[in-house]
Amino acid sequence: MTDALVLFVAVVLAAIGGDLFLRGVVQTAAWLRLPPALIATTLSAAATSSPELSVSVMAATAAQPGIGLGDALGSNVVNIGLGMGLGLLFGALDAPWKDIRRELIFALFVPMITLMLLLDGQLSRADGAVLLVLFALWITLGARQAMQHRKTSVNETQTLASPWRATLSFLVGLLLLVTAGRLFVSGASGIAAALGLSNYVIGATLVAVGTSLPELVTVLLSRRRGQHDIGLGTVLGSNLFNGLVIVGTAASIHPIVVSPLDVAPALIIGLLTLLLILPRKDRIPQERAWLLIGAYAVFAGLTLA
Repeated sequence: MTDALVLFVAVVLAAIGGDLFLRGVVQTAAWLRLPPALIATTLSAAATSSPELSVSVMAATAAQPGIGLGDALGSNVVNIGLGMGLGLLFGALDAPWKDIRRELIFALFVPMITLMLLLDGQLSRADGAVLLVLFALWITLGARQAMQHRKTSVNETQTLASPWRATLSFLVGLLLLVTAGRLFVSGASGIAAALGLSNYVIGATLVAVGTSLPELVTVLLSRRRGQHDIGLGTVLGSNLFNGLVIVGTAASIHPIVVSPLDVAPALIIGLLTLLLILPRKDRIPQERAWLLIGAYAVFAGLTLA
C-alpha cells in the first residue's frame, strides 16, 4: 500500500512539475529571443538528463561505470521508443527537417560510434574524451545558431517574459519532475521486489523509466498543448546528452569494461527508434506510434529474458 501511495504521489508531482517546466521553457525562449525548439534541445534536454548524469557519476566514482552506461542507453530507448511512441498516439507530429536535421543526424551517428568504440570490449578514458569532443562540437553549432537567430530577431516586436518568472517556473518544474522520477523508482522498485524480480531487471527497466520521467511528461504535455517542437527537441537533445555527455563522463572517470553483445540490443534498438522518427514530408506519421512502442517492448523483453 505504501509503495502504491508513493507511485500516486509521483504521478501527481510529475503532472504539476511538467506543467511548470513546460511554461518555463516557453518563457525562457521568449526572454532569450530564441526558438523554443532550440531551448528544448539544449537547456531543457540538459536539465531533464540530470537524473541520468547523477546516476552515471555516482556509479563511475564507485568503480561501477557500467551502471551509468546501461541507464543512459536504456533511457534513450525509453525517451524515443516509449516517449515519442505515446506522443504520436495524439496524432501525426509536425517535424520540419530543417529544424531537427542537426540533432537527428548527430543522434543517428552516436550509437554507431559508441558500438565501434566498444569493439575492443571497453570504453576507455580516450573513448570517453572522443564522445565529449563530439558533444562540444554539437553544442558549438547550436550556440552559433542561437547567435544568428538573436541577430535577426533583435528588432522584432514581442512581449518578453519576466526572466525571474521564467527561471523560477523552469527550476521548480524541474525539481518536481526529478523528485517524481525518484519517487517512481522507489515505489515501482518496491512493488517489483515484492513480486520477486531481480535487481538487474528492476534497474534496466524501472530505473530507466524513472530517470526518463521528465522527458516522458514533457513530450506528453507538449503534444496536448500543441507545442510539438518542445517535446521532440527535448527527447532528441536528451538522447545526445545521454549518449555523449553521460557515457563520455562515466568512461572518463573510470573505463567501462563491457561486452559489445551486452550493449548491442540497446544501441541497435535505440538506432531503430531514431530511424522511425525520420520525418516524411516534414511530418512524423501517427502510424509509427505502435512501431516505436513495439521497439521499446522488444527492448524490455530482451532485458527481462
